[in-house]
Amino acid sequence: MTLQILVVCEGNICRSPMAERLLVAALAGHDVEVRSAGTRAVVGHAMSEHSATEVTARGGDPAGFAARQLTEPLVAEADLVLAATRDLRTAVLELTPRAMRRSFTILEFAELTRQAPDGLTGQELIAWAADRRPLAADVDQDVPDPIGRPPEVYHQVADLVDGAVRPIAAALVKVD
Repeated sequence: MTLQILVVCEGNICRSPMAERLLVAALAGHDVEVRSAGTRAVVGHAMSEHSATEVTARGGDPAGFAARQLTEPLVAEADLVLAATRDLRTAVLELTPRAMRRSFTILEFAELTRQAPDGLTGQELIAWAADRRPLAADVDQDVPDPIGRPPEVYHQVADLVDGAVRPIAAALVKVD
């Protein structure tokens, strides 16, 4: 059964596409589907130029990306929802309250995967993390929005996103 991951930010042209495409690259060859959406998406637009540059530099492929609006069906289909910030996670839950146990900030879930016991993957890992959210309470959970900022800010944001994607991918499917 394919694991469905949804990554959420605001415009769906910077942070969530970075995470989407880096997760796709990290999880290549595994039964995982990764999508992204925005709470106020610039529907149909490509990933921002600086985000695409950062994704490419880290081994991802920005080609063919098109921003999409966050909808209840997208959230309902996802096994795991990763939001760029706490406020965006709240927006996901306002849209689909039943998604609470599978919705995290990307930095929160990355921290929880670092603390998870060996042997948990996929749905087991997501359930374990949902029961142990306080373990990530001290983590800064918000990835800043780089839109309209200089390229250096995109680089810093991409470092944060990539630093979260790697442990998440490794934990979900036991990849290195």
